Amino acid sequence: MDKFTLTREDTVLLVIDIQERLAPVMKYKDQVINNNKILLAAAKEMKFPVIATEQYPKGLGRTVAELLELIDDKQIYTKNSFTAYTDEVKEALKFLDKKKVVITGMETHVCVFQTVRDLISDGYQVFLVKDALASRTKSNFLNGLDLMKSMGAVITNTETAVFDLLKASGTPEFKLMSKMIK
Repeated sequence: MDKFTLTREDTVLLVIDIQERLAPVMKYKDQVINNNKILLAAAKEMKFPVIATEQYPKGLGRTVAELLELIDDKQIYTKNSFTAYTDEVKEALKFLDKKKVVITGMETHVCVFQTVRDLISDGYQVFLVKDALASRTKSNFLNGLDLMKSMGAVITNTETAVFDLLKASGTPEFKLMSKMIK
């Protein structure tokens, strides 16, 4: 059951390309941005690392402002390849020495798909936060999820991921996170 269990000691959050000029054309962008805020707050509270990428920021802009203020700029990597598993990100993950990668971002069937394929190929356990991912169309979104599930990625959602990382109620972390999720 380890494949389906998140622990803060072995988890990193990877936020892929949620950018100023890309987000407006995404289906459910507001939900995706809100759920990313919750996951970034969880990472801060539970002290697990965050890595983010930006696809060609000169053309697509920076990470959306609501998320950019929650991510350390040193943890944002620019890229031109569709996969976010670039040499820089590979090195960052190697340095962090975590084997479970929780993924959010845009677009599910392109950059997220190629990143997941590369991570799984390299031995990482991947958790896709379904309600924190987006594509321009529902059919592309569903196709991307289906492909990644077939590869062995675990499909989850914001609440399931956060409460799995929390493990128990009654803590200050639980109180903060449960307020955000309501």
